[in-house]
Amino acid sequence: MAKTPVRRRHASGADPRHRFIIVTGLSGSGKSHAIRALEDLGYFCVDNLPTLLIPTMADLVVREEAGIEKVAIVVDVREGGFLRDFARVYRGLRASAGLMPMLIFLEASHESLVRRFSETRRPHPLAKDRSVTEGIREERTKMTAIRRMADLILDTSNLTVHELREAFVRLTRHTSTRAEMVVNLMSFGYKHGLPVDADLVFDVRCLPNPHFVEGLRPLTGRDAAVVRYMRRQPSTREFITKLTDFLAFALPRYVEEGKSYLTVAIGCTGGQHRSVMVVETLKSALAGVDGVRLRVRHRDS
Repeated sequence: MAKTPVRRRHASGADPRHRFIIVTGLSGSGKSHAIRALEDLGYFCVDNLPTLLIPTMADLVVREEAGIEKVAIVVDVREGGFLRDFARVYRGLRASAGLMPMLIFLEASHESLVRRFSETRRPHPLAKDRSVTEGIREERTKMTAIRRMADLILDTSNLTVHELREAFVRLTRHTSTRAEMVVNLMSFGYKHGLPVDADLVFDVRCLPNPHFVEGLRPLTGRDAAVVRYMRRQPSTREFITKLTDFLAFALPRYVEEGKSYLTVAIGCTGGQHRSVMVVETLKSALAGVDGVRLRVRHRDS
């Protein structure tokens, strides 16, 4: 990964629970990708918030009853009062008791910004009837004073989207906890079709089928009789052990890669017995995996 050009200027001594990140910078420098990365890190995020509403949002962070401890917002020249009002508003945040504001300024080389605007075919917000080059130069000049106020300056010229995300993971690691990855454990029946949103699919049709056992057919994999029947089968026990070991190894690696959601689909013929029982067993077996929040869905049961 390329080294991220980051410059740290100063840090607030306020309550670290009350994180308030403001992302600004040049148009086309990657602010939308940055705010999505912060959202995945557990921040409540707002894009293009009017400058004069920033103190109102900051007040919600400080107020315990609001239940919001970490906020990230994007503000830039798209909002008419930004250049006029932002410096005064941010100085007020710095003086607020109990708040830890951080201003992050994103920029990129002229060539990189021109290329990005060319790829998206969007006009520059300061040059809707002029060339992109003119808009970039004007914005860079007008943003000079705000750039000087920044706690962190990131040059995104040579960063991929993934590297930009990782930069924000590193920048917030000392003050915030990475958001948990939501793992959806889903049972399904192959005869009803594969789930379109599955990331990992495991086929349990190789296991003994309770459907062919008298008295078990009308039940599901959540019923004790079906669970007892399946647990008596050596192949079922071995399958579940190996699958649990694999997922216990793999899930933390997905967390490290910054993945926010993962759907693990377990399929049998009808989605009623084997897949349901395996999903319910995995829910218990994987409950202690760090950084993971489990959800269960039985699609066809």
